[in-house]
Amino acid sequence: MIPLFEHYPLLKDRLLYISLGHFPTPVEKLDRLGVDIGLDHLYIKRDDLSGRVYGGNKVRKLEFLLGHALHSKTKEVLTFGFAGSNHALATAIYAQQVGLKSISMLMPQPNAHYVQHNLLMSYHSGAELHQHWNIQLLAVGTSYQLLRHKLKNGHFPQIISAGGSSPLGAIGYVNAALELKEQIMKKKIPEPDHIYVALGTMGTAVGLILGLKAANLKSRIISVRVAAEKFANVRKMVKLFRKTNVFINSLDPSFPKFEISEKDIDIRQEFFGEQYALFTEEGMEAVAQMKSKEGIKLDGTYTGKAFSALMDDAKKQNLRDKVVLFWNTYNSKNFSDVIATLDYRQLPKNFHRYFEQEVQPLDRYS
Repeated sequence: MIPLFEHYPLLKDRLLYISLGHFPTPVEKLDRLGVDIGLDHLYIKRDDLSGRVYGGNKVRKLEFLLGHALHSKTKEVLTFGFAGSNHALATAIYAQQVGLKSISMLMPQPNAHYVQHNLLMSYHSGAELHQHWNIQLLAVGTSYQLLRHKLKNGHFPQIISAGGSSPLGAIGYVNAALELKEQIMKKKIPEPDHIYVALGTMGTAVGLILGLKAANLKSRIISVRVAAEKFANVRKMVKLFRKTNVFINSLDPSFPKFEISEKDIDIRQEFFGEQYALFTEEGMEAVAQMKSKEGIKLDGTYTGKAFSALMDDAKKQNLRDKVVLFWNTYNSKNFSDVIATLDYRQLPKNFHRYFEQEVQPLDRYS
């Protein structure tokens, strides 16, 4: 029984949920790294270990999103991302696991080793891969694929929002906040003063903010923007929060309706860099620090930038006595053996450049 259903039993009967992950994910104290950056109470929430095959933050969302899809008439799901999308890959892996086909509608991004790995693993997981050069062409391509699959199979594919960040997907992180409350009650961690998390499509951060309110925890979410501001901003976060809150309350009226204002949203803007998925010096330093001191893998696109914000705050603010939790949303499961024998030329031709061109400079020696 997941914490959300224990607290709100009506939701168990009204939310279509399928267990995919390995929960609760551990909370660990980072003593060595904490000493280095001047924090006495530095912790990490290991959502990188959320799945046996593939971890990261998408697994929690997909438990609700794929649960819903399985109860519809469709046998396919269609989702969005950039070429190396962790969300598109997680959707492909877990959709295949539950007997659904996944269609990934992707856009170009700066090259990196993880882009190559994710594309090959998506192919291995049976995903149908499409790349379009901008949002307008993506919209046209999506309409075409929806119609094509409807004519072929008799039903439209179930659409899953980019990053899984819809009200239904965000519920995964409402549940995660209640999971954290249980770990606090069991003295696995003191109640955090600050929780740092990467902010992309916003579903993780929004779900945590709502879940913390439901759990009566005072921890402040510090969201570190890693996507373009038009996709991740205060106005959109408040809107997704309210839609998620209303949705849950409509299913179980005992779930309160909470007030939220822009003052409740803390977005760090200065660690994004020049563009999405382009690594930064500060982000890669954070990746290196975490790996050398704690043996935990972060990435240059999301978690490295988020942890660089935490390191900067530790240096510039008096946080030594604060309880600081870093929520690791990256996958740490190694699937290199699975893709070792795959030939990238089996992918659609417009993905070949990620294998034939150099990766970005900051990724060459990571």
